Amino acid sequence: MIFHSLFETSYLWLPFIGFIVGFFGALIGGGGGFFFLPLLIVFFDVPAQVAVPTSLAATMPICLAGSIGHYRKNNLDLRTGLIFMSAGIFGAMSGATVTSLVTATQLRIAFGIYSIILALQMLVNQYLEKRACKQGQVLKDLTKKEKTVKGLLYGFLSGIITGTFGTSGIAPVMAGMFALRMPLRLVIGTSLMVIFGNTLSALGAHFVVGQIDLTLVYLLTIGTVVGALVGPQFLSGLSIEKAEAPVRRWYALGMMAFGVLMMIS
Repeated sequence: MIFHSLFETSYLWLPFIGFIVGFFGALIGGGGGFFFLPLLIVFFDVPAQVAVPTSLAATMPICLAGSIGHYRKNNLDLRTGLIFMSAGIFGAMSGATVTSLVTATQLRIAFGIYSIILALQMLVNQYLEKRACKQGQVLKDLTKKEKTVKGLLYGFLSGIITGTFGTSGIAPVMAGMFALRMPLRLVIGTSLMVIFGNTLSALGAHFVVGQIDLTLVYLLTIGTVVGALVGPQFLSGLSIEKAEAPVRRWYALGMMAFGVLMMIS
């Protein structure tokens, strides 16, 4: 169901929030949709069943504009992206039905637990990668079949997360692409392409089983489009490899903080 909520003064913050999320979502990949859900629920008192599809709708412009920007900068692997996306579409449509079967409290707690677990996983993986690098370990190349299987598996998981929680599902996508040992620039650009497919599929399912607040979508989108277009341009002037470690660390810590907020709010 689509509807327009009454405008509130606090909504004036939404374009600014959209710009920040859109900028960093396009800059580091994933669309930034992870942050829309807790922001809408915790700070704007939007019911979880409304916040999920609304978050999806607001994330789409980030993914589309960001994907186009990264494609122009040659930061996108189409073949790998299509593998992840093909599996993610089925996962997203399945996950959308889960949202309609649980209460708002259950959805909020589940999202909080999911956020904390993924944040811990990201921090542990970063530590293990750093230790392996110091020890000079050389990893063998993956076969084409291994890459395809991993892509389908991680893609399906990211779709489930996108459809259920209304977030980008970026953690499984980036985890899968790092497992395929893709360069960071390709991971960032290609992940946006994958999340766009997941988000489009999940949003289509939520048109049937969810509620989308177009007032919130319009205000968020004003900022997200601008931020998503600026992100790839800013990235081209950065030495992103040097910034990878702190970005991943702070992203994980941010996920953990939002997860705790969702559980106690």
